[in-house]
Order: sequence, then structure tokens, then C-alpha cells
Amino acid sequence: MAVLPIRITGNPVLHTPAASVTEFDDALRTLVADMFETMDEAPGVGLAAPQVGVPLRVFVYGWEDDDGVESRGVAVNPELWISPPPVGPADEDDESEGCLSIPGERYPLRRAELTILTAVDLDGVPFEIRAEGWLARIFQHEFDHLDGILYADRLEASHAKAAAKAIRRNGWGVDGLEWMPGVDDLDD
Repeated sequence: MAVLPIRITGNPVLHTPAASVTEFDDALRTLVADMFETMDEAPGVGLAAPQVGVPLRVFVYGWEDDDGVESRGVAVNPELWISPPPVGPADEDDESEGCLSIPGERYPLRRAELTILTAVDLDGVPFEIRAEGWLARIFQHEFDHLDGILYADRLEASHAKAAAKAIRRNGWGVDGLEWMPGVDDLDD
């Protein structure tokens, strides 16, 4: 297993819909193992294949709730159904999220409170997960990556403006930028 560099916003692979996985082989297993290691080292709670430069419809997730219940897995060729998001502005304390491809930044974003994820595992076996709360948010965030959407693309106007300013300030938004978890410290 290896930690992979994470692409920063501006890289075309992050802004283009990913292709379906057609080969369930050792290369896919290695990619997923590397994605888990990269996510854990970053640290993050989810990572989509485009974030490590691979334009495939795969994401991994790993999160522990307040009761110590761990949710960890991989979704290959996922589909996502979401409930209607609540009406009103996002709460800056409870609904802020970040992204490993926009490192060190966090902005409030209103998301659906309930999702149903259907996908297949590394053996091509279908599964379904009904998620609420933070796990539902993780699924929506990672699924968006597979469609070439970053969370900053969904922000309310005032927060979108602040995100765009942060991206310019950091020199991001251009092709070729990446960071290496465990090596680069981008939280300064």
C-alpha cells in the first residue's frame, strides 16, 4: 500500500465526471487499499478516486460517530438517492465541511439529512446503505466528486465568494497542483 498525492482544485480530473469501473481486478484492489491509506494519513473521512488522479467512479469512507460506531467501506459505481435538503441557510457550526482537494478550508453547506447509497463492492457484489447525519453528508460529498463537483461549487453566494478568494490566495485553481499527506502541511 502507498500514500498517494491528492489533487488540488483546478486539476481537470476533479472537474470532469468519472468513468464507470469495468474491471474488478488486482489493480482496483490496490487502488482502493492506497486510497484508504491516503485518506487515513490525510486525515479525512472520505476520498474519491479522482482526488488521487484516477477518473473512476470509486470512493472510500471511514468515520466514527459519537457513540464509537465505525462506518468504513468502499463504493464502486455508486448511485445516490437523497432526501430534500432542509430549507434555509447552512449552520456554520453544525454544517461546515472541508475537502482534501481544497485543503485547510471549511465552509457551511446545507446537505440532505438522509441518503440511500447503492453500489458494488470490490467483488462486484451489490449493497445498499441507508445513512443519516454526518455519514449521509460524507456520501453526498464523495458522490459529487465522481460527477466532477467540489463542495465549493455548491456553496451559498457569500461562502462561494470566500472560497473563491481562498483558492486565489493559495494559487490554486490551475492544473498540476497536488499535496502529499504526511509530507506537506497545508493547514498553515
